[in-house]
Amino acid sequence: MRKICRPLLVVWLLTLFILGGVELATAAQPLLMPGKKTIFQKVITHPGAARHQAPGGPAQDPLVPFSVLYVYGRQLENGKSWLNCAGNSTGKDLFWLPGDLTSEWKQSLALVFSQRDGRQPLMFFKRKNDLVNLASSPGITNNLKSLAQYFADFRDSGKDAPDNFPVVAMEPDDEEGAVPYNHFYLMPIFSYDEQFDAVKLLEVGSIDPNVDESEEGDDAEKGGGPRGAGEKGGPPKDRPTTAFAFVIDTTISMGPYIDRCRDLTRDLYDSIEEMGQSENVALGVVAFRSSVIARPEIEYTTRIIAPLTTAMSRDEFEDALEEVEEAQASTHAYAEDSLAGLNTAIDKLDWKPYHGRVIFLITDAGPLPLEDPFNSIPATPDTIFEKAREKNIRIVTLHIKSPAGVANHMAAERAYLSLSFDTGGASTYVDIPADNARVGSETFMEVTDTIIAFIEEEVFSNEEAAQSQAAPQEKVNPRKKSNSKAANLGAILGHSIRLDYLGSKNKARAPRVVKSWIPDKDLANLDKSDPTQVRSVQVTVLLTKNQLSALARQLNIILTNAEKTISEQSTDFFKNILAASAQISRDPNQFTLTPSTKLGDLGLLGEFLEDLPYKSRFMGMTEADWYNMSPGEQDTFVRNIKALLKSYDDFDRDTDKWGKFDRQNDGEWLYRVPLSLLP
Repeated sequence: MRKICRPLLVVWLLTLFILGGVELATAAQPLLMPGKKTIFQKVITHPGAARHQAPGGPAQDPLVPFSVLYVYGRQLENGKSWLNCAGNSTGKDLFWLPGDLTSEWKQSLALVFSQRDGRQPLMFFKRKNDLVNLASSPGITNNLKSLAQYFADFRDSGKDAPDNFPVVAMEPDDEEGAVPYNHFYLMPIFSYDEQFDAVKLLEVGSIDPNVDESEEGDDAEKGGGPRGAGEKGGPPKDRPTTAFAFVIDTTISMGPYIDRCRDLTRDLYDSIEEMGQSENVALGVVAFRSSVIARPEIEYTTRIIAPLTTAMSRDEFEDALEEVEEAQASTHAYAEDSLAGLNTAIDKLDWKPYHGRVIFLITDAGPLPLEDPFNSIPATPDTIFEKAREKNIRIVTLHIKSPAGVANHMAAERAYLSLSFDTGGASTYVDIPADNARVGSETFMEVTDTIIAFIEEEVFSNEEAAQSQAAPQEKVNPRKKSNSKAANLGAILGHSIRLDYLGSKNKARAPRVVKSWIPDKDLANLDKSDPTQVRSVQVTVLLTKNQLSALARQLNIILTNAEKTISEQSTDFFKNILAASAQISRDPNQFTLTPSTKLGDLGLLGEFLEDLPYKSRFMGMTEADWYNMSPGEQDTFVRNIKALLKSYDDFDRDTDKWGKFDRQNDGEWLYRVPLSLLP
């Protein structure tokens, strides 16, 4: 009898749970998102949330506001929703809290502020209608200025804004400085609205896990209060410092530009010394050519000619630069390994002592395409751009358009524009007309000198005025030329560098807001007759260390099978991936192979890629698509995967940029992966 009743008892208990409105996870596993097999339900806590031992019981320890929690169970108690949660996915330290003190986070989408080049500080609006009314009104620019001024007045006076005031928080303004890009904060997206063609409206939270809550007080929801730490091991905060690295093509035909680079650096050092900034500005030079495997006689692929060196050691720098000459042999293709040169400058030069970080790429050729077998590194312009942005380095490309390279001009411009698409208001890609070497080299020197002169003016003249508490005086800088495009770019870059310095000095951080609405672009630009769409924020996908490792393992399986298929000229690419999916899946019968099966259907690529607002390069590929590719296209596919895997390896090793949220298990740490670096 006892054996017969036990199953009935289990059914009876389960029925009670269902009737009581309870949803529980399996042991030591959070609840899954509806329709998902690997993505767990998560919430973000509001200020005032606390742990409870049981639903409806007394509050115990308060929770840190804006904590990211996994949901293990849901229960209704006297008509009120309660969540069983933990800060980990292993089922440890479970507790209950009221559901109305949390926000559901249905997607792993998060935002980061774009660089403050050519845009206004972003404001956070209480209600969507407030933002809709503003975006629909004439005179947006003036309205934005008025709102920003009113908000600043309320904040500085310590008074609460009226309940009907639409702005709840604002990104730090120019006097406070920019939030450092590599300072981890979390801006999750809860929902969005696309009623305007030019701009999306996003419902977001804003969280900074690196701030001591005891210092926050009531300012946590007002966007005020003390600011968190900036970049670990970063530059000194008592003065602005700037580094310029020249990454120069030293192949045949570049001799006049190498000579001009020598002249330019001498002039720069003279100017730096005259301004009294000898310790605060550094120059460095990296040279690149192409593959020494293809052509050993060209001597090197990349070489550091001079590390970042201040004017205090200019003699050593100039002696090193005197030794640079153009190659005496031709490379294997017109395109050169410029991405390898950039990679060397980003990785091997010591950028940490400097707030302003600018690379000038100087070349008359585009980068080696991915399908070139003599590429020295697995990289694309997108991966190099993101790598530079992670170190807050801006890349200015000076593309010398000589008659000899006319067939390469379009491909080179397309590639180099990818290194600068994030800069608001002005592109950091500059083409240098060079019908002959004399004209080209003179234009190159004028453009570069003008950009740097305006950067210096913006950074150092304003700093002198700030220290003397006087308005900046208009100075006639003899090095400022008449090239308006270069002047505009230099002024924008200089202003952005100064904001980086002030942000580091003032420990600027993102506002902390439970929920609000923001535009994804700078609304001030919508007033213009020909608006430049300047992004206020960039979309990233928040992945745990475990998820990123799983994605890397799965891409490696695809990579291995793609290379095997190519080398053996077989037709088993999709079949082999299907077999690998079945081996690692809990349900091997869920995957089948038909002519219309897509790569994303085979179960290897993570579920978090399925609902993202972008077109995947891999997910929609069918078996027919793969075999209809040319050998060069298949090779490019392989090299793209290698470039992504190299980026993931860089992320994994860069522990300072992981959001840890006090989690001891590093598998639960979070990284903001740019959309452009997902497969």
